[in-house]
Amino acid sequence: MAREHPFLLAGEWRRSDRPLEVRSPYNGEVVGVTFVPSEEQVEEAIEGAVGGFEQTRRLSSEERARILTRVREGLAARREAFVRTIVLEAGKPWKDAAAETDRALHNLEVAAEEAKRIGGEIMPLDLREHSRDRIGLLRRYPIGPIAAITPFNFPLNLPLHKLGPAIAAGNTIVLKPAAKTPLTALALAEVMAEAGMPAGMVSVLPIPASLAEEKLVKDDRFKMLTFTGSAEVGWRLKSLAGKKRMTLELGGNAGVIVDADADLEFAVKRIAVGGFSYAGQSCISVQRVYVQRGLFDTFTRRLAEAVSALNVGDPLDPQTDVGPMIEAKAAERTQRWVEEAVAGGARVLTGGKAEPPFFQPTVLVDAPEDSDVCRSEVFAPLVAVWPFDDFPDAIARVNDSPYGLQAGLFTGSLENAFYSLDRMEVGGVIVNDVPTYRTDPMPYGGVKDSGLGREGPRFAIEEMTELRLMVLNRPAS
Repeated sequence: MAREHPFLLAGEWRRSDRPLEVRSPYNGEVVGVTFVPSEEQVEEAIEGAVGGFEQTRRLSSEERARILTRVREGLAARREAFVRTIVLEAGKPWKDAAAETDRALHNLEVAAEEAKRIGGEIMPLDLREHSRDRIGLLRRYPIGPIAAITPFNFPLNLPLHKLGPAIAAGNTIVLKPAAKTPLTALALAEVMAEAGMPAGMVSVLPIPASLAEEKLVKDDRFKMLTFTGSAEVGWRLKSLAGKKRMTLELGGNAGVIVDADADLEFAVKRIAVGGFSYAGQSCISVQRVYVQRGLFDTFTRRLAEAVSALNVGDPLDPQTDVGPMIEAKAAERTQRWVEEAVAGGARVLTGGKAEPPFFQPTVLVDAPEDSDVCRSEVFAPLVAVWPFDDFPDAIARVNDSPYGLQAGLFTGSLENAFYSLDRMEVGGVIVNDVPTYRTDPMPYGGVKDSGLGREGPRFAIEEMTELRLMVLNRPAS
């Protein structure tokens, strides 16, 4: 019988009369059961967050850092169990789940350090005669209760990118994890509950989307909404959120340029990872690749060989490179997009077929650049490749997208690297690696339909705090 996982409601473990079965994307087996909270229980969590903020806002830097350090210690002690839970409920291959768990440990370490660094500054105001005796003191204060919504694809580390900074800043937070992968977040809630935080500081509730809109997004008692998910949903939530502050980490269709003097072997190796880890189900997964024409034939042949060699199968097998997609209809939708691209002239070099719950790792060439495999977010193990002749044209083609999260550039030219930084319409330019690269302390976020605001502990703390000024007049005696 599958284990039951109650949810954490302002320091208390609760159940409801609505069980929620969580099934493996790989074989459909029930891997755990949690509960859908009632509207009344969600209201309790909000009241707990509002009331709890009066205590959390007064926690010292040392107390906030100590809580996060204890969470990290608890997660480290249960590392193997967390890896297994991610594999079972998300279908993420074991080695990718292990990498996510290790990143989460680092994320918590950085958040604990940043809790001690929330400072301010002294600002000179004596810039005009009438202000000659005045100085400004700037300090950051926690913003208040925060609502957080996270997706299925990184069920441990994405919640921590919201929970960690919120705790570091002294806020309270109510987290809604994805309905398909709530068990990892609830396991994290167990660790947090043991870390000695105030009762109302964190609630983790598998709330249905419709109830989340009413109780998390629209409710003015929350001072901020931080959302990671699709662009369609994210921008709609922004229209509903009223005056609260927003951070939106949304979709992408990440582009990569392989320049004439690139290390071709390294580029192929990294793109075979960046486009196909976790079956491409990442907003910074490599989707579009533009290769200098003189390298194009060699590159596409080598990439197709590397992708064909990827191990597809059981995510519990440590040798698996590509596991199942989160659900069969995602694989079927990808099949339709590939067929539409082929009808428009694309050629499939390898893969191209749905075998639900899997989609074969796929490399396309000659796809129409107005097709879904180029313009939309594929969120699947699929990479499309085109040649280019002129470097500025390659930049323009990367920019010709509704998204702008991160982009990659393989080059030996420092000039082209800086040209890309100046001209690419993205939140991050990753030189000599894939756009899938992310280390957790860095500022992470995008432009255009890819969102607004930045994550990474230090930068999320800035989003989750208010800057307050005191002007001190020291008249001459």
